Amino acid sequence: MDSRRNFIGKVATGLAGTLAASNVLGANDRIRLGIIGAGDRGMQIVREAIACPNTEFVAFADIYTKRLEDARKVAPSAKTYLDYRYLLEDKNVDAVLIATPQHLHCEHFTAALDAGKHVYQEKTMAFTVDHAKRMRAAYKRAGKRTVQIGHQSCSSGQVTDAENFLRTGFLGKVTAIHAHMYRNTPHGKPQWSRPVYPDMTPENIIWKSFQGEAPPHEFDANRYVNWRFFFDYSGGNVYENMCHQLSFWYKVMNLQIPKAVNMVGGVYLWKDGREVPDTMNVSMEHPEEVLFTWDSGFGNSELGSTEDILGTDGTISKGQQIRYRPQKVNRPDGTEMIGSTKTAPNAHMQNFLDCIRGGKETNCPFDVGFRVSIACRMAVESYRQQRTMRWDAAKEEIV
Repeated sequence: MDSRRNFIGKVATGLAGTLAASNVLGANDRIRLGIIGAGDRGMQIVREAIACPNTEFVAFADIYTKRLEDARKVAPSAKTYLDYRYLLEDKNVDAVLIATPQHLHCEHFTAALDAGKHVYQEKTMAFTVDHAKRMRAAYKRAGKRTVQIGHQSCSSGQVTDAENFLRTGFLGKVTAIHAHMYRNTPHGKPQWSRPVYPDMTPENIIWKSFQGEAPPHEFDANRYVNWRFFFDYSGGNVYENMCHQLSFWYKVMNLQIPKAVNMVGGVYLWKDGREVPDTMNVSMEHPEEVLFTWDSGFGNSELGSTEDILGTDGTISKGQQIRYRPQKVNRPDGTEMIGSTKTAPNAHMQNFLDCIRGGKETNCPFDVGFRVSIACRMAVESYRQQRTMRWDAAKEEIV
């Protein structure tokens, strides 16, 4: 592993021009992958990628030395970098997975595309409206580069089932979608809380790289490892889980950015210094005259995670299984339908790799990620400003 001193002594040069031309797949279509952000989630998608045929992991980048040491155990021959820019200079890397904290997505996504790489971007795609616009500009510059946003449900077999249900016309006029997501943990084990280890020091963590464009703070190992707690780096459970439930229906029903969003809630349960709420309710008014509501909490798991699409003539209910039920008042002879389309192992990652090889659009393309990002940012802004946020579609601004 390169030392921090070596990184400081190196000079980054000419990424975009030289790499765009060099990033060509081999004759056997073997895809060589690197990752920026080799934490828990990052290594999970690394393993998914390795499980797909004709892939090889050749590079890891992370700002915490221990994570690079651990990553080498998964791919011993891979190179490791404390500065992601040197990974992007590596001509052996065809595609990059990005699994860094949300406030860094824009920096890493735009740099990777400008370096000529295909990109798998973990959710939520963009942290702010400005980031979303900058990422869109990079995506347009990139031309034929493949982009997959990490909303895995978009590669689920349930997409096919939902589209088939909708195609029948048996739902009638859809006016509302109700979704929720609830979890629970044992007493004394707060959701998302991670321990601070003795080696989490300024010598082992590149703090400046972690902060990115966020407001500056003195080194704080707790802020680093528990970044999900803080609005400087995280959108809380809106960005962790609401985004997934939105993305499925944004894809299937092509819902556009909400006209208005309101979010209420608070830190009702875990008084551990976190800023993001553990209990919340979001209402999103969409231009299609559909009200999408989502509520969530970390203090009881009874309700689990489901979505119900409510139409005048029927309901689609999605959880572990997806099914259609008729509204007998309007479809007295209607019958229930149950989805049966299977989801292949590692389907979302495999789709990304297949689209690199075939040049097709991914199951969760940039546009879905863009719309979901704006809806999520509107919710967080509503919570923080304690008012309803509206979308000015002409100016592309939250007002």
